[in-house]
Amino acid sequence: MLATLPAATGLAAQQQDQERVVRELAFVGNKALDDLTLESAIATTNSSWWARFALVRWVGLGEKRYFSELEFRRDVVRLMLLYRQSGYMSAVVDTVVRRTPRDVYVEFRIHEGEPVRVTSLEVKGVDGIFNVEKLKGDLPLQVGDPFNRFLLQASADTIVQRLKNSGYPYAEVLRNFDSEAGALRADVELDAQPGARMRVGNVVIQGLQDVDTGTIRRVMSVRLGAPFQQDLLYLTQRDLYSMGMFSSVNVVLIDSLPPRAGSPSDSMVDVLIQLQEGPRHQTRIGFGYATVECFRLQTGWTARNFFGGARSLDLSARFTKLGGGFPSHTSVSQSGGIQYICNPFASNWTVDTMNYQLNANLRKPAFLSRTNVATLGLTAERSSQYGVYTREAVGGDAAITFNTRSAWPVTVGYYYAVGRTSASDAVYCGIFRVCDEASRHFLRDRRHFGALSISLTRDRVNNILDPTRGSLTTLTLLNASKIFGSEVPYEFNRGEFEIAKYYPVGRRTVFGWRVHAGVILPRNIDLSGQQVGYVPPDQRFYGGGPNSVRGYGLNEMGPRVYVVSDTSDTVLNVPATQRAGDKVWNGVFTAPTGGNTLIVLNAELRMPSPVLPQRMRLGLFVDAGQVWERGSEAFPISGLRVTPGAGLRFATPLGPVRIDAAYNGYPIEQGPLLYAPPDSTQGAAPPPIVQIRDAYPPTNAEKSFWQKVVIQFAIGHAF
Repeated sequence: MLATLPAATGLAAQQQDQERVVRELAFVGNKALDDLTLESAIATTNSSWWARFALVRWVGLGEKRYFSELEFRRDVVRLMLLYRQSGYMSAVVDTVVRRTPRDVYVEFRIHEGEPVRVTSLEVKGVDGIFNVEKLKGDLPLQVGDPFNRFLLQASADTIVQRLKNSGYPYAEVLRNFDSEAGALRADVELDAQPGARMRVGNVVIQGLQDVDTGTIRRVMSVRLGAPFQQDLLYLTQRDLYSMGMFSSVNVVLIDSLPPRAGSPSDSMVDVLIQLQEGPRHQTRIGFGYATVECFRLQTGWTARNFFGGARSLDLSARFTKLGGGFPSHTSVSQSGGIQYICNPFASNWTVDTMNYQLNANLRKPAFLSRTNVATLGLTAERSSQYGVYTREAVGGDAAITFNTRSAWPVTVGYYYAVGRTSASDAVYCGIFRVCDEASRHFLRDRRHFGALSISLTRDRVNNILDPTRGSLTTLTLLNASKIFGSEVPYEFNRGEFEIAKYYPVGRRTVFGWRVHAGVILPRNIDLSGQQVGYVPPDQRFYGGGPNSVRGYGLNEMGPRVYVVSDTSDTVLNVPATQRAGDKVWNGVFTAPTGGNTLIVLNAELRMPSPVLPQRMRLGLFVDAGQVWERGSEAFPISGLRVTPGAGLRFATPLGPVRIDAAYNGYPIEQGPLLYAPPDSTQGAAPPPIVQIRDAYPPTNAEKSFWQKVVIQFAIGHAF
């Protein structure tokens, strides 16, 4: 019993340490190495901000990290070893620990001392292959730097990689150094052993079943008889993966002994490409529900290696607005752009309220060149934007992406369709002043639409679903004119630019920003005896929504018109803000008209949540933007709308599910008020639409606090 007592006492003390929460972890005196590097090298970690901040930690929020006495003692050794490997041989690490019954506060006090510095750096064995002085200037370790062993290894790896890309697949580099800690100097020598220079002799392809070897040889970058380059093996692997045909790709040298001394200076080396084909056919199906699209169904079928050549054929179908609905405004039924809000229990659902999209796409990799990809598609669609327009069209497109390996791959595409776009009479009359039925019928008539587009994309984000660093830049230019088969009024030029950047802040916090801008140059057409710069509703810019300025509902930012079928004082003079969040309020129907100029600015900070930090994150954001109908005047920058907000992000297999609440303190956007009489009897001419006010609602109308808070639901980040 006496023998086991010390062990039991030690175990109790260890359990007590495990219960202590690390409330503070600090480093003092470090200059050569930053706090983040030091934190990454030790086992003791700081609790999250929510568990450290005095005003909120008493609630028990935040991720708590517990203190281990054993790991803490090892951390001192870890830090000293890190400093020695970084060239600071005389570094001393001391600690100050303040313990309470439940908490612990840790401080590492570091005296770095003077580092051992590189006094000479020699590179041998590469004379006649590289410019030695230039090579030395490109190495991570330089003369005068602290003698960092990690940079020494990186310098050796740099030389090896350059030799392998210059035809020496079996190159090695020996690292030699003479370090004197007392004299604070180190002499470094990197002795390269290039081996024999080699060319690609044979490429062996294994694992093919349906795909022919000729297709693989057209795609691969490794060429018979060419000097060996290690990077070409990586490029070949990436290009084969991008074909979408294989579940596994491995490109390596065939195991063999390096050439012996005395062999020819130009020997041959063989390359092995090991492939495992994926399933030949794939079927997918999905089902969902949304407040605007109601029940929706999508399905698809993909055939890989379609008629050989690694082509892929994809057939897909998507149906939305499956279910009952009620019109957002019943008194203007002659407008072809009436939209329906989802109401699955309504009995008036008909097929003509359903949206659909049918697609057939054929993809051909290595088109004309191993780095080009060509696509050809056919489509039939009936699509709509809630409260804005309905588009019905049948057409097709063709596109070629040039140089997919470059930092800026260029895609040139051509789209041609025959269809019609229907919008509310209020849109035509309010924004274009086209109020007569003949002109509105002309704009709704079926038209040919042909356009040539050019887009550039630079994708440098580290995660497509949840980026934490990098940037994404896109530029798209489109021309629709008679040259490409467009008819009046589908003739215009359109340009869009978008850039988003992400910066890690600490370990799990990310700051990101985005700029999205667009402009349309319309062609003036003659309608009702006046020149109108017309842009079809489906090609205009719209703002507001979960992926735009979140202080506005979907498509509700920017120009709009108001329509009434009752001109009584009850409708026109009662403050219109009593139900400002609805499409129909106080008998007034509002319709977004969009614009030909758009700018959206977003900034967002994403951080771990104090509750379930592994599955939930917080977001603080500020959105700004506006949609304008640009005339001869300059950009009205004073019209920008700024809406701050906060939200939650839940991690799911589909990506983050997002709930945002944004504050919009601005009054309701004003627009012209139109009078649309109720429908006449069947067979009679449609009644005329008349503008009765230039600006509506009244400027003295105010919103309640809850009307100023806009809730947005979405899957995926806003940008």
